[in-house]
Amino acid sequence: MSNSTVGLNFNLTESQRAVQELARKFSEEEIRPHVMMFDESQEFPHEIVKKAGELGFMGMTWPEDLGGAGLTELDAIIIVEEIAKIDPSIALTVASHNSLCTGHIMKFGSEAQKKKYVPDLASGRKLGAWGLTEPGSGSDSGGMTTSATRDGGDWIVNGGKTFITQGSVGSTYVIMAKTDQEKGKASISAFIIEKGMPGFTIGKKENKLGMRCSDTATLVFENVRVPGENLIGEVGQGFKQALSVLDGGRIGIAALSVGIAQGALDASLKYAKERRQFGKALGDFQAIQWKLADMATEINAARLLTQRAAWMAVEGMNFTLAVSQAKLFASEAAVRATNEAVQIHGGYGFIKEFPVEKLYRDVKLMTIGEGTSEVQKMVIARHLLN
Repeated sequence: MSNSTVGLNFNLTESQRAVQELARKFSEEEIRPHVMMFDESQEFPHEIVKKAGELGFMGMTWPEDLGGAGLTELDAIIIVEEIAKIDPSIALTVASHNSLCTGHIMKFGSEAQKKKYVPDLASGRKLGAWGLTEPGSGSDSGGMTTSATRDGGDWIVNGGKTFITQGSVGSTYVIMAKTDQEKGKASISAFIIEKGMPGFTIGKKENKLGMRCSDTATLVFENVRVPGENLIGEVGQGFKQALSVLDGGRIGIAALSVGIAQGALDASLKYAKERRQFGKALGDFQAIQWKLADMATEINAARLLTQRAAWMAVEGMNFTLAVSQAKLFASEAAVRATNEAVQIHGGYGFIKEFPVEKLYRDVKLMTIGEGTSEVQKMVIARHLLN
């Protein structure tokens, strides 16, 4: 029976294969030689990110007339997965830059805002950051205290954000703030804030377990005057906007998780073939074979869930449930895969010369960032019960 008869085709198109090969070549040649140097120094890889921008990776799905590559979400997850196999930190930079700050402006910004900010962001000439999380409000975004108060035609923003990706290296920031503390989530609004605005300072840069060359920092706002035209949409729409933006971001996190898991499997297969114990290759032992089989099966399942969510996004369908399922399963499967990869490597899995040690550290963020596994389960359950 042909694919056209059953209505399903799991093959990559010719253009998708070309995108995959481009991302793979970039990752192998530009990233792999420097992975551990950037991990240990925690230095942001400006030159690598610049090259990613030149290839169109910093504006994957955005229109070409705004500096983007004009790709689809299905193309984007291929790129993110390929980069994540080699260095999840850089894949996180690419995914978050595309989906959060730029994504928010593209989805909800005015035409004037898009024309002003997106070309520099989509080309990678400037980096974007997105601020929702605060020291006292993570999953409970309604508990944020950052405020925006009208002052004539402007807004005065006070407060702070924490765990902000691209926090210290960004130039353009989309920040959520309350316009009325009494109204909770209903008063959350989104504002575009630029680096250099008086009163806006970068706080502590975080020293992290993993994802160490992905920049993470706190932001501080002290009477920052924001022009009225920098409000995205209308007052009080910020929370609904943020939920939609997070849905898009979760596709990237799911793809990143698949890439990490695949990288762990690739390294484990190589090691199992080369390492010998008791006169046999490690891969000849059933205990190792079963680990590899479980890893491969879960990775394929995670990839299919991620592709389904991305396909639904391309088709303009409501993909909130699908992407929560993909993000939940892919991130947890990636944690299991890296754990098994370290176990397969034995003592060598605990040493930095082998890639699984870094993947093991990097992967944990996948079950935390852009909605914890527990939050994904809440989202899934609510959809099922409603």
